[in-house]
Amino acid sequence: MHDKYDVLIIGGGPGGYVAAIRAGQLGLRTALVEKQHLGGICLNWGCIPTKALLHGAEVAHSIAHANQLGFSVGEVSFNLQKLVQFSRTVSQQLTGGVEYLLKKNGVRVIDGTARLCGKGQVTVSDARGEKHEYRADHVILATGARPRALPGITPDGEYIWTYFEALQPERLPKSLLVIGSGAIGVEFASLYNDLGCKVTLVEQAPQILPVEDTEVSAAVRKSFERRGIQVHTQTLVTQAQVTDTGVCCTLKNASAEQFLEVERVLLAVGVQPNIEDLGLEALEVGLDRGFIKTDAACRTNVFGLYAIGDVAGPPCLAHKASHEGVICVETLAGLAGTAPLDHDYVPGCTYARPQVASLGLTEATARARGRAIKIGKFALQGNGKALASGETEGFVKTIFDAETGELLGAHMVGAQVTEQIQGLGIARHLEATHESLLSVVFAHPTLSEAMHESILAASGKALHQ
Repeated sequence: MHDKYDVLIIGGGPGGYVAAIRAGQLGLRTALVEKQHLGGICLNWGCIPTKALLHGAEVAHSIAHANQLGFSVGEVSFNLQKLVQFSRTVSQQLTGGVEYLLKKNGVRVIDGTARLCGKGQVTVSDARGEKHEYRADHVILATGARPRALPGITPDGEYIWTYFEALQPERLPKSLLVIGSGAIGVEFASLYNDLGCKVTLVEQAPQILPVEDTEVSAAVRKSFERRGIQVHTQTLVTQAQVTDTGVCCTLKNASAEQFLEVERVLLAVGVQPNIEDLGLEALEVGLDRGFIKTDAACRTNVFGLYAIGDVAGPPCLAHKASHEGVICVETLAGLAGTAPLDHDYVPGCTYARPQVASLGLTEATARARGRAIKIGKFALQGNGKALASGETEGFVKTIFDAETGELLGAHMVGAQVTEQIQGLGIARHLEATHESLLSVVFAHPTLSEAMHESILAASGKALHQ
């Protein structure tokens, strides 16, 4: 006798648990299989705990510069373990909330490791090694991804870290080499620098934050170097040898090779999908560069089998996974009007200092696609709220189609830009044009006024520059 469900979801991260909640809301008999932690990497080891630690780094930065506002701060002590425990407490609170929401919506949570054993058939092995079989009309794969390693550089959990170890260090290293400058690498570089660690950041690509607009990346690099972070682009780490005192690393670029000894190394070179031991081969599930290939409704090439989130390919972001979870469930449930996800307009946020937020096409991508464009840019140095807050580093850049007025891209660097980018995301979704955005009234004094000035600047109408 098999347990039968309308929907069975494998993986309880931001994609899986949101899909399960939506399926429960629609009255579908739903089960969610999770082998370790509800909330997945994001709630337990990624998005949430890193932001808690970065909040601590912001406090450290504020204390260090308190004298600029007239405050005299005496000797300050810092307990790293208390900060780490704060981040873990935040994660635990949120994962508890996920468990409550699943129960509230009638979702059965099954603890164990799942494997496909046929179309609509799943075997789950529990902690005791016992196997249980389940059937479902629809199976959704939401198994996520894990840190990617480099040839010859293998994380050991002590000297060579992934973000798992970087989130809960036993002590603060005096020096850290971060390999990879995507959002994860840049955030940890900023975090550890603010906590007092000597940081070196290495990137193989020509710029740090490779997916961001070139001007954004250049601004962040300049800011990092001003803070004392050593940045090397177009550089490979060819060897990382553990020694008695730390890790001896070999850095190589087109013209030279140098050696650097650090206490710890953090690998932040991207992720690889969790597709092993899922039973994909027997069902001949289609893959694309290792990720599960899907259509606009998250369907694989196997009838009744879907994939969402990181396992289905980039951008590997929690909010993208959640959105796909809703699209997937509403489509299989037959709801009318469910819109596909436009991957070009999934917002990206990096919570370093300064923050980075972006939406849509970069200037280079827009030009490469043959679009005639007009660009507006406004520096936060001309924004009253930024001046009053002492946060004048950064700018807003907006890109419009010169003929139609369509918003093609928005790129922001500076304080709290991750909280502002969605304003332009809403404008894009509602098909606002450059002309209509010109007449929007922005409150004063706010950081968001820089967004309006950037829009004005695209037509040569900026008022404060």
